[in-house]
Amino acid sequence: MAQLNIQQGTSKHSAYELRDPNAEVSERHTLAVSVDNEAGVLARVIGLFSGRGYNIDSLTVAEVDHAGHTSRITIVTTGTPAVIEQIKAQLGRIVPVHEVHDLTVEGPSVERELALFKVASTGEKRVEALRLADIFRANVVDSTLESFVFEITGTPQKVDAFGELMRPLGLTEMARTGVAALARGT
Repeated sequence: MAQLNIQQGTSKHSAYELRDPNAEVSERHTLAVSVDNEAGVLARVIGLFSGRGYNIDSLTVAEVDHAGHTSRITIVTTGTPAVIEQIKAQLGRIVPVHEVHDLTVEGPSVERELALFKVASTGEKRVEALRLADIFRANVVDSTLESFVFEITGTPQKVDAFGELMRPLGLTEMARTGVAALARGT
């Protein structure tokens, strides 16, 4: 490997900024896709991702218009800007897809996720779990003498942080819904 030959005082940039400025960086994007609510549509959308080797970090689907038989698929994925543009273009070509919105680039948006955490502990760890749940505004939805089930709603980062704090206190099981997102404003 070639050694970098930088003289002291010749660069005002940090050594951590020596990566290629032309290299594309993976970005996290939230896509909202409006589709017909019919059999096989979700499989076609997922097939687009799996067939091209793209990863889905989060996926939520629900019917949003009963009369119009329309569903909304919210997909969180990562990729370079070129890959994200390719995903959006290919999603738009699928016949039952009505609209594709990239909430990440279209402006401010609100993202929320619901999660359930089962924590099995006794004594001080049990008290600490309840104290942390109060700080995170998590609700106790089930309680036994040996465990709690907490329900928490918030950003994916908040849910991650709560899980990391519960791990040493006896976290035994977790279930997450995935991201639901909407653009802010009109």
